[in-house]
Amino acid sequence: MYYIAYLHKHRGSDFGVSFPDFPGCITAGKTLDEAHRMAAEALALHIAGMVEDGDSIPAPSALDDLTDDPARKDAVAFLVHVDPHTDRTVRINITAREKQLERINQLANQAGMTRSAYMVHSALSRSAGERKRAGTARRKVGSKLRRAAR
Repeated sequence: MYYIAYLHKHRGSDFGVSFPDFPGCITAGKTLDEAHRMAAEALALHIAGMVEDGDSIPAPSALDDLTDDPARKDAVAFLVHVDPHTDRTVRINITAREKQLERINQLANQAGMTRSAYMVHSALSRSAGERKRAGTARRKVGSKLRRAAR
């Protein structure tokens, strides 16, 4: 399913994303690619929260229906895909120091995310980065071994 998102960019700011069908669902990214990735994640998490709360999910608006939307002013509209059969959201408990939690909350607010979304995003981003670094290290070792075998 595809929903319309608005991309906003003001001088000196990140790329902001909002969704006319989901007031309050916003995110941002330093680059266009990051804003697009964050938009898909924010929308999926927002919809999962609505499902968990028993709220109905609105049908996607048509672009023609949004011509008079004031939020569309100075924005670029684009489509964001979301799987309507999202995984069930699971609540977990974690233990953290109070100061760590305060810092996580600050970072989440700066990113335009909930604390949970920020923690999940950070953990998955770090995991992807570690896999990438490990792959690079394996390639370097393999290259050295091949050169030594010659």
